[in-house]
Amino acid sequence: MKHLIILCAPCGTGKSTVNKIFKSRGLLPDYATLDSDDIDISWLDYKDTEREDQYYTDNLKRALEIAGDKNLLLVSAGMNPINFFEKVTLPDEISDTHFIAMVCSDEEIGKRLKARPAERNCGSDEFIQSQIDYSVWFKKNRGKFQKFIDNTGQTPEETAEIIAEYVKNL
Repeated sequence: MKHLIILCAPCGTGKSTVNKIFKSRGLLPDYATLDSDDIDISWLDYKDTEREDQYYTDNLKRALEIAGDKNLLLVSAGMNPINFFEKVTLPDEISDTHFIAMVCSDEEIGKRLKARPAERNCGSDEFIQSQIDYSVWFKKNRGKFQKFIDNTGQTPEETAEIIAEYVKNL
C-alpha cells in the first residue's frame, strides 16, 4: 500500500522549484516526487474531448508506474480535493490520499510568471489573473486541505522543509 500526496497550487507559487529541492537534497527518500513534466502525459491530448477527466486517472496511473515501490508525492496545478475523487479512479495500491495546498501573494505570482521564458506562455495579464483567481479559490477552501502553506516571504528551501516535515509525520 502506498501513500499518495498531492501538492497542488496555482502556477507561479513554486511547486516545481520545491520539487527540484526534494530531488536534489533527498528530503523524502521513501517518496517518488514527480511533476507533470516527469510523467509525460499531455493535458492537450485530453482537453476539450469527451475523455477530459480521464487525464487525471491516466496521469496518476503513469506516476505510480514511475514511482515503483515508493510512495508518491505528485506536484500538480490541476488536481485538488474538490473534484479529485469525482474525476480519478484510485488504484487499489493507494492506502491514503493527502492534499497539500500552496499559495503566495498575488504580487509574487505575477512577478514569477512574468519572469518565465516567453515560450511557456505564462506572462499575459489574462493568464496571470487566472492564476491569482485560482489562488483566491485555494485561500477560500484552505480548510479542505490536510496542509495549507502560504509561502510568501519563505525561501523555496524553507517551504520544502515544511512539506518534508509534514510528509515524514504521516
